[in-house]
Amino acid sequence: MRVLCTVTGKPSHARAMLPLARALADARHEVLVVVPPELTHVFTDEPVTVLGALPAPGASSRVGPQLADTYRALIPVARDFGPDLILRDGTEFAASLVGDELGVPHVPVPSGSGNVFDPALVLKPLNERRAELGLATTEDPAAIFRYGRLDCMPPELTFIANPTPHTFAYRQPATVTRDERLPEWLADLPADKPLAVAAIGTALPQFKDLNPAQFNIPAARWQKHNPVSVLDAMVAGLARVDCVAVVATGGVPVREESRSPHVHLVDSFAQPLLLQCAQLLLTHGGYNSIREAVGAGVPMAVLPVFGDQPKNAERAEELGLGARVEDVDAAQVAKACDRVLQDPGFTARARQAQRRMLALPGVAGAVKELERVAASGTPLRES
Repeated sequence: MRVLCTVTGKPSHARAMLPLARALADARHEVLVVVPPELTHVFTDEPVTVLGALPAPGASSRVGPQLADTYRALIPVARDFGPDLILRDGTEFAASLVGDELGVPHVPVPSGSGNVFDPALVLKPLNERRAELGLATTEDPAAIFRYGRLDCMPPELTFIANPTPHTFAYRQPATVTRDERLPEWLADLPADKPLAVAAIGTALPQFKDLNPAQFNIPAARWQKHNPVSVLDAMVAGLARVDCVAVVATGGVPVREESRSPHVHLVDSFAQPLLLQCAQLLLTHGGYNSIREAVGAGVPMAVLPVFGDQPKNAERAEELGLGARVEDVDAAQVAKACDRVLQDPGFTARARQAQRRMLALPGVAGAVKELERVAASGTPLRES
């Protein structure tokens, strides 16, 4: 089987695709990953072919005119490769148009805002792109999911805001990067207090030098939601909590006065590994972090900033898996963290959710189901 994988989002979206691409290759399928040049590194040393041939999307170009450019870059590659199946990032819509044009099943991989958008709202702009490209339009908003969609959460715990039929849920591996390990100094941290793990994700740090006026971001919003302010609120908030904390800064600077001896700052860490020994995740609410916390049975305090994060925060609180931090403020961070740590119900629900996730088929099971879809041309079966 030949499988074409496409990603145009952030590195975290590529990391969401990686376990499936790897598992398909390990099952002796031929896998071609087509991404913008800046994402090729995610698939380095993997048993797949990587082609950096797609344009990098702008913040508002998912269904805008640039989608046509992505389609034009992808369609000759797809015709030459001759895929039996297309896997795409959840908001990489050009691949669904390519799949329809070639008569090839196409399935989205869950990632970020791909989980929370409303298909009805993108129907019109997608039809505009179809017409621009000389493709047939459709009146069905769910046409982009005609072969179903993948999810990494059990159905009763899904973070998909607008569920559609034929959703197959599977369990991502606990770790994505091969041979991950924690630094030895972490083993020497005190173990008589809860361990809180905190991070602002991989996307937000990229905006630390952004000029808000250039992107029409209101000054008041940027003052509170820029990477430095968000990270500072996390660090200063954890300083008020009776815990041991490890914070991944992503290279974002932290004010000296916000630091505390029990809050340890590092540029990055292997979050899935560290969660295995943590009692709390303080997170921006990205989908990968949410999934990793549920997989590790760790409750969350969620400080959302943009994209799918606010909806993820609401869903985590709705499910009782965490508490939303109400504002980018140290006192609010401390309040949410204390609430989660002091209420054993959060941990109990997180552990129950973990068990439900562990009952899902693993990535090898997802490969078998994708093999069936490619062979039969029928949608995914609901798991």
